[in-house]
Amino acid sequence: MTSGGEATEKMSVVLPVTNIRPSRGWADLRLQEIWDYRELLFILAWRDVKVKYKQAALGVAWTVIQPLLSMVIFTVIFGKLAKIPFEGKSYALFALAALLPWQLFSTALSHAGSSLVSNANLLTKVYFPRLIIPMSAVLSGIIDFGVSFVLMLLLMGLYHIPPTWLILTLPFFVLFALLAAFAVSLWLSALNVEYRDVQYMIPFIIQIGLYASPVVYSANMIPPGPWRILYGLNPMTGVIQGFRWALLGSTPPDGMFIASVGMVILLLVTGLWNFKRMERTFADRI
Repeated sequence: MTSGGEATEKMSVVLPVTNIRPSRGWADLRLQEIWDYRELLFILAWRDVKVKYKQAALGVAWTVIQPLLSMVIFTVIFGKLAKIPFEGKSYALFALAALLPWQLFSTALSHAGSSLVSNANLLTKVYFPRLIIPMSAVLSGIIDFGVSFVLMLLLMGLYHIPPTWLILTLPFFVLFALLAAFAVSLWLSALNVEYRDVQYMIPFIIQIGLYASPVVYSANMIPPGPWRILYGLNPMTGVIQGFRWALLGSTPPDGMFIASVGMVILLLVTGLWNFKRMERTFADRI
């Protein structure tokens, strides 16, 4: 027979202890935790996709209608009436090649910028790496991009412009667009917790950014010299320049692209630092 002390000892289970402490600046990013919670990241991203198209009459068709209508309007106004110089055989393809990354960026920014506030119930009840929330909002736009990219390939076939080996570089520029959106959303989402009027600034930022980026015109219209480097500080300048080069064989990325890469790195590093600095007060402020 087994004595009561031995039975109690066998039945006892040592549970792991998890200590949750406030973050201490950018050095305490806890990137391993993001990998540990990767399933939650994909669940939140897929939830955002389902919520977007829930009870939508046209469903995923909106993903095609938006860039298609924008392309038609830009082609008529800027291509036919204003006769803005462009690169390539067709202004429609020239505009659509820029609208693809711009739609990916603007959609991710509009969702991620207010993501912390819209997920207040999760922030105040459950512990998980807070970086997952804006990150999942950014990743949810990949499906829309994939559907719109099919439209781009169909139009390239219609205009008899086959893709070249340059299209193999496109995943890099897609990643670059996602990083740009994530870097900016780190600032906006954290500031929106402290100052709620930031969410009203996001549509204005997107609207201004559309014309501040080479969407309806070519980046080659910017005169050479320091102005091109200054213009390249807009992260989407390098992204759009890279997309047109990869899809249409336009002017390859130059110094403006390097400036855009540098700006994205700067925004990402400082955004992570600011996010982790403000993270300790999210539950109280929200």
